[in-house]
Amino acid sequence: MKEFRLLSTSGILGYGFPEASLKAGLERKPHVIGVDGGSVDPGPHYLGSGKPFCSTMAIRRDLRLMLNAAVRNGIKMVIGTCGGAGGQPHLELVARLAREIAAEDGLNFKLAVIGAEQDPSSIKERIRAKRIRPLGRMPELTEETVDNAVRIVGMMGPEPFMKALEDGADVILAGRTSDPAPWAACAMHAGLPPAPSWYAGKMLECGATPAVPKGHDCLLVTVREDGVECEPTNPERRCTPLSIANHSLHENASPTHHVEPGGILDTSNCTFEALSDRAVYIRGMTWSKTDYTVKLEAAELAGYRATTICGTRDPLLISTVDSFLDTIRKNTEMKSADLGAKPDDYKLIIRTYGKNGVMAEREPVHEVTSHELGFLVEVVAKDQDTASAVLALARTQMLHTDFPGRLCREGNMAFPFSPSDQEAGPVYRFSMHHVVELDDPLELFPIAHETV
Repeated sequence: MKEFRLLSTSGILGYGFPEASLKAGLERKPHVIGVDGGSVDPGPHYLGSGKPFCSTMAIRRDLRLMLNAAVRNGIKMVIGTCGGAGGQPHLELVARLAREIAAEDGLNFKLAVIGAEQDPSSIKERIRAKRIRPLGRMPELTEETVDNAVRIVGMMGPEPFMKALEDGADVILAGRTSDPAPWAACAMHAGLPPAPSWYAGKMLECGATPAVPKGHDCLLVTVREDGVECEPTNPERRCTPLSIANHSLHENASPTHHVEPGGILDTSNCTFEALSDRAVYIRGMTWSKTDYTVKLEAAELAGYRATTICGTRDPLLISTVDSFLDTIRKNTEMKSADLGAKPDDYKLIIRTYGKNGVMAEREPVHEVTSHELGFLVEVVAKDQDTASAVLALARTQMLHTDFPGRLCREGNMAFPFSPSDQEAGPVYRFSMHHVVELDDPLELFPIAHETV
């Protein structure tokens, strides 16, 4: 095929997109409609808890529009990293919604569901075989870390999607996926070279983010033998050489070398040609093969959280806030000890918004002139009861602790909510950012087919 057209509806399934943009995209007769379903950006909670980070209502809305557009027009549809984190509960949620929508709207299609959640015993075998290595500053992976993991996923490449397409799937829903992989898979399955196919995936993974003004909207990318054409379907947006070049730097340590399962996309020699005031053609990308590896991600339980939010505009307290907070921490530690909670049993964190609340000790601006400060007080402990008890003590100390020159004889803080304290439940942390060597790109990712 000399060209292959792919339509991305948004940055994430559930972020929303204008229906008019989808309709405009359909007029260009795309061969594939799709969307990236998730990301690690929202943190480890969603992988650990098995919950989606977009609401089910929002996911259903986007999915209904996409399914109807794809099935009624005979267009393939692909979604990677379903449900936000791509674990089995996330994948099952989106698959269930797809079946419900099909029943409600009278849709019929062949569905492929590709799992990405990993069996801990298999990961241990690969540790013993020395087939797993850490990324960045992560330590070597141990069997203890595997045992502590609540959920482990592998980040699949394009091959499982290509296999599903070969086996006749109309709609493909997948667990954790390299963001560009579903798009690259569809283009390569259609006979296009890997380099422009992967570059197209890089553009499509965030919907219309490569366009200006940025926003969650639809992007049409046409893949050809020698390059890629990008154009948003919303007439209010446009792709420019600068906006495309800017997006090619997205979420990558190197500005030019993008490491993916089985190879590296090199954009060092890319050129950007404006075809109009809304469309850009990119040439010069190359693809080189490497040993086949996929990333492993896991979340483990770190404890249980309780939080409260309060604020002050007392100029005397603000002028001495650092020493005031030191006193809060000391008093809370003493009071907690009376309840049998030792310092090792919990962690008290106070974020001061208006003074280093975002960057904490990394904040380069040290002069504070704010007339008010907000405090997010957080306790993470081994159990919810301890977290809630220590937080209640810290909240009381914030409210009533004396400080030099204090004039108010009542509370120091204003609380926006009643009850002031919120039990946030389990807290997770990422415990794996490792890569595993594979002999077969399909071996970690089972594919189940059904007629819906």
